[in-house]
Amino acid sequence: MFNFTLLTKALILTSLTIMASTHAEILLTGEIKQGGLVVGKTQSGSTVTLNNESLTVSKHGDYVFGFGRDDNKQYKLVITQPNGEIEQRIITPKKRSYKEQRIEGIAKNIMQPNPKAVARSKKDSSQIKAARKISSDLTSFSNGFIAPIEGIITGVYGSRRIYNGVKKRPHFGLDYAGKTGDPVKAPASGEILLFVPDMFYSGGTMIIDHGQGVTSTFLHLSKAYVKVGDKVDQGQVIAAVGQSGRATGPHLDWRINWFNTKIDPAFVLKIMPIH
Repeated sequence: MFNFTLLTKALILTSLTIMASTHAEILLTGEIKQGGLVVGKTQSGSTVTLNNESLTVSKHGDYVFGFGRDDNKQYKLVITQPNGEIEQRIITPKKRSYKEQRIEGIAKNIMQPNPKAVARSKKDSSQIKAARKISSDLTSFSNGFIAPIEGIITGVYGSRRIYNGVKKRPHFGLDYAGKTGDPVKAPASGEILLFVPDMFYSGGTMIIDHGQGVTSTFLHLSKAYVKVGDKVDQGQVIAAVGQSGRATGPHLDWRINWFNTKIDPAFVLKIMPIH
């Protein structure tokens, strides 16, 4: 007699195996949280979309995307492999709570800049925005990151900043205490996109391209040891700590972006290469 119970169990087991296999095909590393950067790996020649927007995929199958500080949207990640097979996953960044940080002693000319300083800061901002629009074929972001400096962390991503008692925008970097002249290392390999020694708010400012819109920005630098266009390796000394711009003491402010999306640098330190 035909055993329908065994057939049903076999079909269920087969279905679960297929589902497990489908989920396993989508290889991701990184934090699926607000401020997180997520690195993916797929077959060479695949296409990847996130909410119907195409993501860049390297010839080796590397791609990346990220979530902003307050992002609470649901995302549909779809991978279409060269043979036409489609894998998909629904992703929602986990909500976070953020600290409040009070900073006193900011100079009056920084808190209330004159028209000349305002024009200068707008020029600074336009240069930074232009650098962050660049999407290169580099895939350094997929190899993981190291801290750019050994120092005590004094400021974290997402915290609401209150300068001299006045509420300002959240902080989007990771602050490390240091001494002027302390070496700053490249957290990942890449190419120098920008260095300006005297931006109004951020002082000595450098940006490194890590590929596909992922960049590192370093603020308040006192010196640069590389120039625009230079290729740098992970761990290479690229600059020195300073206290230029809006700073009350020497420290490094390290920021990570995926294009205009501001990422938590503490999260990228957890990214592991996918082989």
